[in-house]
Amino acid sequence: MATLKEILTRRPISATIRLTVDAGAAKPGPPVGPALGQYKLNSMAFCKDFNARTQKFKAGTPMAVTITAFKDGTFDFMVKSPSVTWYLKQAAGIDLGSGRPGHVTASTLTLKHVYEIAKIKQSDPFCQYMPLESICKSIIGTANSMGIKVQKELD
Repeated sequence: MATLKEILTRRPISATIRLTVDAGAAKPGPPVGPALGQYKLNSMAFCKDFNARTQKFKAGTPMAVTITAFKDGTFDFMVKSPSVTWYLKQAAGIDLGSGRPGHVTASTLTLKHVYEIAKIKQSDPFCQYMPLESICKSIIGTANSMGIKVQKELD
């Protein structure tokens, strides 16, 4: 339970903004500028901070960002790793999944690929307490829904 001091020092939140921005390529133009501008946030400061936090990722990697805008004009943001579908497409070397998953196979991956993706996703705030096996099962389900077949070993 929160103490009285914590309750009194909380800043009122005006909005929560969710964006997908390429790693290291945030610019004050669209889509970042208009999304932050309507809450009177400094988009240039966000771009500098975001690019500094995502410089370790490969350029062009789509990163999910959750920005919390406060009423006093300040903001805080959390960067998540790319989506599982993006990792699966990169590992399989395809641009799109199958149009008819379950009937047409778009590509094939091994369990080793799934394990590596699960290790990366385990660092996300929402997955950090999940067992690796559960994350792997979720990734296999996503791969099946995209028409990507998961095998023990490639033939």
